[in-house]
Amino acid sequence: MNFQTPALTQPHLRSRMGKVCVAIAASSPAGMLERASAAMQESLFLEFRLDYLPKPLSGLPKLKHFLSDHREVTAIATCRRTENGGKFGGTVAEEMEILQKAAAAGFHLVDLEIQSAESLAPAALEKLRSRNVALLISYHDFEATQDLEGILARIRPFAPDFIKIVSTARSLADNVTMMHFLESARDVAEIIGICMGEQGIISRVLGIRAGSRFTFASAGQGAETAVGQIEARTLLDTYRIGQIDAATRVYGVAGNPIRHSLSPIMLNAAFRRETVNAVYLALQANRLSDLLKLIHEVPIYGLSVTMPLKETILKHLEKTDPVTAQVGACNTIVRSQEGKLYGFNTDVAAVVRPLEKRLPLKGAKVLVLGAGGAARAAVFGLAGKGAEVHILNRTPQTAQKLAREAKAKTIRREQVAKSSFDVIVNATPVGMHGIKPQQILTPKELNARLVFDLVYNPVDTPLIRMARQKGLAVILGVEMFVQQGARQFEIWTGKRAPEEEMLRVVLHALRQRAEAGAGSQPGPSDHPSQSSERDPSRGSGGSAAG
Repeated sequence: MNFQTPALTQPHLRSRMGKVCVAIAASSPAGMLERASAAMQESLFLEFRLDYLPKPLSGLPKLKHFLSDHREVTAIATCRRTENGGKFGGTVAEEMEILQKAAAAGFHLVDLEIQSAESLAPAALEKLRSRNVALLISYHDFEATQDLEGILARIRPFAPDFIKIVSTARSLADNVTMMHFLESARDVAEIIGICMGEQGIISRVLGIRAGSRFTFASAGQGAETAVGQIEARTLLDTYRIGQIDAATRVYGVAGNPIRHSLSPIMLNAAFRRETVNAVYLALQANRLSDLLKLIHEVPIYGLSVTMPLKETILKHLEKTDPVTAQVGACNTIVRSQEGKLYGFNTDVAAVVRPLEKRLPLKGAKVLVLGAGGAARAAVFGLAGKGAEVHILNRTPQTAQKLAREAKAKTIRREQVAKSSFDVIVNATPVGMHGIKPQQILTPKELNARLVFDLVYNPVDTPLIRMARQKGLAVILGVEMFVQQGARQFEIWTGKRAPEEEMLRVVLHALRQRAEAGAGSQPGPSDHPSQSSERDPSRGSGGSAAG
């Protein structure tokens, strides 16, 4: 089979195409056009998923009118059949009829899956080419990332204008496989390569640097046409995909789960504000070995580590700072030019610094609720500053062990109401979105000058509201979250962190989530440290930052 590529079917097509193509899907032409109009604010390169329409042919007149009115838009027509992962239940012949009429309606590219192309007679493809439209032939693997070279070899004989190969990332390393493939294929074809799935974010952000002609994005939250698809605004504003080049350094936050982490919003804002050529990604790390491979092969120059990796990562580090060794947990990694990994802990400073701004810690009497990851950071940090630390935890043995290690004390629940403290620190998940509402302390037990809740989502936790009702001073968990991120930024870049900007974007994101109801089920990634203990009503060991 040897089809001839049409001579410049769209002479200016490549110059018109942007790096981000926004996928437009809706169940009606009116809904599709509404989303398309909104998406134009982010990109003028749009893919219309005609297979989402119950009757694709009946929707083409309205789409033709839209394209006629918006000649600045570059548009792809896609009508993927159900057998190939789409929503169109018709035959290949019916699919071809829709694509041909889409070409006549003013679409600049048509996306035809390889399975359909292989079932067609050469004359049918030539008829489509004669419509003066660019042909994109695609392949989708919804199970894995495998045999990418073989798929390319399967598509190339059709001589399409563009080749799209989409796989599914089952590991972080699958992104490396895709990007190596793009680097080798970029000189033989106009290629688009993406990994779907929650672990495919790396390919969606870094794929263009590796050789992908463009990438796909969703028109908004809830409008995704593939698992793991990122909103166009996020790709352009948060990840600054248009500015990523060979010199861009890659950083990230690794944990499980990680999708709700606000760290990418915060650290990318800091990089943008301080004009650092870097990008920060959320890395869903199901296996430590997978993450370590990614760190060395991308490479990743710095990493924020959240649960459950804070302790298991330690044996893979060349060296750690004294705080990490003392607490027994690492939340910050630096990769040297030689590939060696060095560990730091910024959680301790993130607890101590906000308190030091409010009162002298030497001799201060502090109650810490919990004995897990964040609690360890709080206890060691405060004890190290000379505070008298008391630990209340669901499991007395855990509290006693931590007290012995940090030279602190334990306290029983019945003693709390009879005691008074300078500071009460909540280092449990109580109050966090997604955690069953419980009362960690009663108003009578809230005997302190200052209450510091490490939970930052929501901004105003039940504990914070209770403290305010009693007229007590409070410190919000978002301050700790920003502080630990600011210290990470400074370790990685050597620059002073733009703390005000970091705080601003985090608060804005939290308000948006609250309004949209999107923060109802965050995972441990919403806190710098998180324990597996889950009975916060009695002072469980957990934390609130990530």
